[in-house]
Amino acid sequence: MQTEKKLEKRIAFEMMIAAISEQAVLFDNLQVFLDSSLKRMGSILDVSRIFIFTHQTMSDTFSCICEWAAKGVLTLKALDELTITIPWGMQQMKEGRIINLKNALNCPGAQFRDRMIAGKIKSTLNVPLFIKKDFYGFMGFDECRYNRQWIDEDLHILSTAAQIITKAIENKMYEEDLEKHRSRLESIFSSVQDGIVTVDAEMNVIEANKAVELICGIKTISDRPFTDCANECNQSCVEVLRKTLKTRKTIRDCQIECGHRGKKQLVTKVTCSPLLNKSGLFSGAVMVIRDITRIVYLEKELKGRDHFHNIIGKSEKMQKIYNLLEMLADHGTTVMISGGSGTGKELIAKALHYAGARANGPYVTVNCSALSENLLESELFGHVKGAFTGADRDKIGRFEAAEGGTILLDEIGDISQQLQVKLLRVLQEREFERVGESKPRKVNVRVVTSTNRNMKELVKKGLFREDLYFRLNVFEIELPPLCERYDDIPLLIKHFFNIFNKSYKKNISGVSNEVLKAFMNYSWPGNIRELEHVIERAFVFCQNQTIEIEHIPSEIRNYVGAENKSCEKRGDNDLEQVMKALQQTDWNISKAARLLGISRWTMYRRCQAYNISRPNRDCPPPSSGFPSAA
Repeated sequence: MQTEKKLEKRIAFEMMIAAISEQAVLFDNLQVFLDSSLKRMGSILDVSRIFIFTHQTMSDTFSCICEWAAKGVLTLKALDELTITIPWGMQQMKEGRIINLKNALNCPGAQFRDRMIAGKIKSTLNVPLFIKKDFYGFMGFDECRYNRQWIDEDLHILSTAAQIITKAIENKMYEEDLEKHRSRLESIFSSVQDGIVTVDAEMNVIEANKAVELICGIKTISDRPFTDCANECNQSCVEVLRKTLKTRKTIRDCQIECGHRGKKQLVTKVTCSPLLNKSGLFSGAVMVIRDITRIVYLEKELKGRDHFHNIIGKSEKMQKIYNLLEMLADHGTTVMISGGSGTGKELIAKALHYAGARANGPYVTVNCSALSENLLESELFGHVKGAFTGADRDKIGRFEAAEGGTILLDEIGDISQQLQVKLLRVLQEREFERVGESKPRKVNVRVVTSTNRNMKELVKKGLFREDLYFRLNVFEIELPPLCERYDDIPLLIKHFFNIFNKSYKKNISGVSNEVLKAFMNYSWPGNIRELEHVIERAFVFCQNQTIEIEHIPSEIRNYVGAENKSCEKRGDNDLEQVMKALQQTDWNISKAARLLGISRWTMYRRCQAYNISRPNRDCPPPSSGFPSAA
């Protein structure tokens, strides 16, 4: 019986966490979310009172932002305790400690103890809340009926709930900050006028202002179907309008990319709301179109573009890849991603998917080199029961699972000739057949492939079909090796530090100058994956706050001072080009590097290799932008 009760309690707690998690993703109003979450917790936990206090830095006090009290229990508002001062409790929670007091009389903090005695609180549990490592406040659970001791299992559940709620608060704060930022940018261009279009339930234009003509390039459009008016662009706004007319719900700030003869690259923000007549009945929709083209490009310029989705890098080559990804994201064309092992090909594929129109669809990956021909065919296209030995049931393939989304065929160069024929059919006919079935199935999937092999050589040797190669290689994204991205190494170090500081629960702040120099001189044959493993290895050995030279592998240590064997390409007149670039830019290393299309570190190394220095001044190394030991 005791075991059953524990199981019921566990299930109830997990359902509570699941419900709060679901609400944390879907809520619009933060206060409503907090109130409903506390009410849900109160009904499950059987506790007297639950509340959230935020820390007021200026006054070192706490203010209650929401509370729930059981029937018959006085609220904090009734007790006049919406603002409290608890020095001992604040110190404990600032240090990340959970306060779990079974008996209020045993509390070592006088003000904390007096508060509980005055409120007739027998026991309390206070869980600290942190946002971006800063102390935000705490969630409290008071028990006024008996002395309650919360067990470790309970603490884990409640800490999880507190983290979910904190993350929801953090996301809301981020949204508000982002909105403030956008508002500031929009105020810069206050002269931009919004286009306003009203339509009836049949999408016939009722009225449109002059700004619609300026933004959309449409002349007088009243008393015409809106679809006839928007016939010189991709009609992205038409889909927003249709959705509002169908659902009768407001769609806010939908950013779309369109264009017409007057503006080839137009970015607009569209808000579409139901239109009600005087009787309050639905009669159509009103659409507000705001031209944010300049704002979008200004935001990109201000950001500096040191990342794109989960891809890290600010080098010139990565900037070109980011631009290419943006151009390709919304198109369904096939893309081939090439590059050495460890360069981040799967990250590029994910960015193509999640940055585009298929982001809400599935993303499916298949490693073509990991399976035999028969297994790979079944994995890709599925099979029917009895198709082969062991096929005891129907199974859908990866193409079918990726319907409406993207499929990544990793190591595409390893598939057999027979599968190449079937894959070509999928690309040409947009249909396939399950193994053991003759009925064709239609499929709407974007195909992205990746490889670290020389596909042109495979085609020459007859190992890969030429027609399939050209069908897959409509666009190629070639990832540079890390030895061509030295400017990105400090950013990548920061990125991996954030990851490993969390996973290893350490607080390592940087690398020494010697380590940074070794990293910048090394050729990185294993690319970004090798750098990640080197940093993880260093985290294991490092017991201080700085990674030193002895923490990195010997092959990198021994590489220091050796001739750089990186994949930098130099022409026969390289020295002449370097000198000319330096003179043209008044010996500015960064500008000279940009002129030659190389990184600052590459430019610096070439200055050292050719013993070049500015008269009366050595050629200084570029700043890494990463904290290193003095």
